Amino acid sequence: MDHAELTTDQVLRRDIPWETYMSTKLISGTSLQLFRRYDHRPESIRAQLLDDDGPAYVQVFIHVLRDIHKEDTVEYVLALIDEMLAANPKRARLFHHSTLADEDTYEPFLKELLWKGNWFIQEKSCKILALILSARPKNQNGIVSNGETSNSKKPFSTIDDVLIGLVKWLCEQLKKPSHPTRGVPTAVNCLSSILKEPVVRSSFVQADGVKLLVPLISPASNQQSIQLLYETCLCIWLLSYYEPAIEYLATSRALPRLIDVVKSSTKEKVVRVVVLTLKNLLSKGTLGAQMVDFQLPQVVQSLKAQAWSDEDLLEALNSLEEGLKDNIKKLSSFDKYKQEVLLGHLDWSPMHKDRIFWRENITNFEENDFQILRVLITILDTSSDPRTLSVACFDLSQFIQHHPSGRLIVADLKAKERVMKLMNHENAEVTKNALLCIQRLFLGSKYASFLQA
Repeated sequence: MDHAELTTDQVLRRDIPWETYMSTKLISGTSLQLFRRYDHRPESIRAQLLDDDGPAYVQVFIHVLRDIHKEDTVEYVLALIDEMLAANPKRARLFHHSTLADEDTYEPFLKELLWKGNWFIQEKSCKILALILSARPKNQNGIVSNGETSNSKKPFSTIDDVLIGLVKWLCEQLKKPSHPTRGVPTAVNCLSSILKEPVVRSSFVQADGVKLLVPLISPASNQQSIQLLYETCLCIWLLSYYEPAIEYLATSRALPRLIDVVKSSTKEKVVRVVVLTLKNLLSKGTLGAQMVDFQLPQVVQSLKAQAWSDEDLLEALNSLEEGLKDNIKKLSSFDKYKQEVLLGHLDWSPMHKDRIFWRENITNFEENDFQILRVLITILDTSSDPRTLSVACFDLSQFIQHHPSGRLIVADLKAKERVMKLMNHENAEVTKNALLCIQRLFLGSKYASFLQA
């Protein structure tokens, strides 16, 4: 059978020749007795054995992984550990028990199995290693395994060695996966559980790992890809607390990709983690201004209109909206004008009737193939707010007045018909500004400069 497609259940059905291993002195008599009691037993009996003698079983498992290199046996013991931790993840603490102070519990996984094994061995080793690391005592940042000094002449791995070694393997999986469909998800899942570690963040960024994650930030459809997207965004969120990672995120395509995801995703957990990430990044360098340029304020408004059950998400959306408003306040006058138009809610703020504003910024309307002008004209069709319609008509008349080709450009964009419809509007202010716009459209700037609002 292809080792890449092996399952834990299939492996656990094997009969391992423990007696042969004892006769060749690869395991002790005590280890043989432990395996005889544990092998092929119901879950309830195994659970009781682990409750009574957990550290002894962990020690036997570690010794087998260190001393026996037969693939079938290595897979079997990894499957035992995987099953043990799947049933109760808190059992990972057994690997840090005081009776194992002289055991380098990480070494077999890190130095042998991750790099030299088949995919089943690599995947299980990665998963187990991440769980053991996460379960270590808070004060264990020095010597492995239990923070105590070993009498062994052989030097133990340090926690930093283990974390850096694991990050190296994870980056390799993101570049050249050992398994075509499971390599990347396995790596991202593991990363999402260890990126809270400062040494993991720094070594991941130094290894240029952030650029390996960015392409994975894209809208997902099926359950498997949604989970990968969620865990990728979780990694980005964890990195958003780390300045060197933020510097890379600011210059990559991460931001527009995050905004695309949050616009299209219906999964609450995905939206929440992206919104929290954007909230973290808002105050960093030029990222706030970039968010405004990518029309995030409109996206946030749309998200707030949806029925979310998560109170943390609603709170984060409100906070993000307030932060974006503060950023807009800091923008130049045309940037502010642009945001007002893009949001589709126009008011008589001073810039609309400020001739200096129009004179100085008239060429800015040409950006992105007259994007702002096109949006203004669209507002005439889509808005039902009289104030917004009045201001939109007035602004079109100002563009005609100040741009040398204003009349032709507005006519080409088919604005005339839309404005003429508004001349019969029930609101007098709308009618007045629609008339002004039509007069300027017909007369042009040369002959209409005497017309006043």
